[in-house]
Formats: sequence, C-alpha cells, structure tokens
Amino acid sequence: MAEDLQIARGTKTEQYAALLPQIRALMEGESDPTANLANIAAALKEQFGWLWVGFYLVKAGELVVGPFQGPVACTRIRKGKGVCGTSWAEERTLIVPDVDAFPGHIACSGLSRSEIVVPIHSGAQIVGVLDVDSIELNAFDREDQQWLEDVVKIIPGVNA
Repeated sequence: MAEDLQIARGTKTEQYAALLPQIRALMEGESDPTANLANIAAALKEQFGWLWVGFYLVKAGELVVGPFQGPVACTRIRKGKGVCGTSWAEERTLIVPDVDAFPGHIACSGLSRSEIVVPIHSGAQIVGVLDVDSIELNAFDREDQQWLEDVVKIIPGVNA
C-alpha cells in the first residue's frame, strides 16, 4: 500500500493519468470500504484542490454522508433532491456548471459554484455517489466525468 501521494503537474489528463495508479496503490490490500473511500477523497482533493470531495452512501433509502474532504456537509439527501439525489434517481453522472441555476440545488456550502456527481454502481443498483464541488463556475467537463467514472469503477467491491 502506498502512503504518499505525488502531486502531478501538467494538463488535466496528465494529472488524472498520474493519480489513478496512485489511488489503486492506496487501496491495494485494503478491504475496508471506509478507509478506501477516505483515501480516494483525500487524493482527489489534494491533487485538484477542489472545495469538497466525498461520498454519499445509500442507507435506508437515503444518501448519507460518508468519507469526505472539505467543509462540513449535508448529512442526508433524499432520492431526487439536489444534484446528488438527482444523480442517484437518474442513475447517471451530472455535471452542473452553475449550482445556482440547478433547480432544487442543496447548498451545503455557499462557496460551491459548480459540481459533478458520479453514481457508484454495485451490480444493477446504485450504492452511493462521488460528489465534487468547486469554488469556480464551470469547473467540470466530460473529461472529468470520464476520469471520475474510472475512479469509482476501481473501488473494491464496486462494479460500474
């Protein structure tokens, strides 16, 4: 297991390409999902400096905050509510260039300006979401979507 993160410089592609193997190494031999999700959130936050990076996990019909890095977060989100709940309900990644323009956006932090939410599949069902917020408008694009979808696919026990 690697316990040191090498921050990559260069293009977004180069940064993700350097980070993904490090995330794999962080999870190597570790079966505890909380530990793995915590290290993924930390690695993404350290590499990209986003405002908030974390996971919400489906528990008893709600998304419940899991491991994250950033300001305090909303604890529970109902299916279909906000960006996270909508991503869960629609079973797809959502890229929101301006959270203030998203109907029903849940403002856990007033500093958040844009967001991407990636559902985490286990078999045929959604078991959680990866949520990333930025202080910049329009911070996320299809490239982020592709790489972050690749990140959730390598979480042990998850089949996206």
